[in-house]
Amino acid sequence: MQDLLSQLFQQFLATSLLEWIATLSGFLCVYLAAKQNIWNWPISIISVLTYFYIFYHSKLYGDSVLQIYFLGTAIYGWYYWNKRAHSDEKPISSFNSKQMMMTIAVIAVLSLLLGFALDHWTNSDVPYADGFCTATSFVAQFLMTRKVLQNWLIWVFVDICYIPLYYHKDLLLTAVLYFAFAIIAWNGYRDWRKTYQNFQ
Repeated sequence: MQDLLSQLFQQFLATSLLEWIATLSGFLCVYLAAKQNIWNWPISIISVLTYFYIFYHSKLYGDSVLQIYFLGTAIYGWYYWNKRAHSDEKPISSFNSKQMMMTIAVIAVLSLLLGFALDHWTNSDVPYADGFCTATSFVAQFLMTRKVLQNWLIWVFVDICYIPLYYHKDLLLTAVLYFAFAIIAWNGYRDWRKTYQNFQ
């Protein structure tokens, strides 16, 4: 146990300034998204650009590509949330059971395709884990831009899945961040659900 704590402490000491910037901006953007604050989008741009560099150099290629996608969704989300705030639409929508099952099926297929691609065309040592987390995040992020309530449940699940992956890659601070993300995502789900119910 003492050896594990010592190892964790050494990893914290070795954390780069770049990872600190990515972590803090990532934490802030997820917190603001849970509070339905539109400023989460510009702050997320800082986080995704920084994490793109970190993940690429950690050979997490699926996560690297995911950051490019996140950049696009940050720009789109910023536009869409602003547009929705000035319309008569309900602030949050929700999936029925059929839509949720279709979402799970999309994640499963996308996970296999990404895992296969990473396994055959990169030197990743975790191609299917990286592919699964990337696919799940891909779908969750799109649902967030569209203000679909269930995006937060998917985020809780994938954030927990990311923790051992980042620990394996010696990205301890990022692993801790994703533990915090899971908690924020759960609170985000509860807050968004209250807003959704108030408009029913």
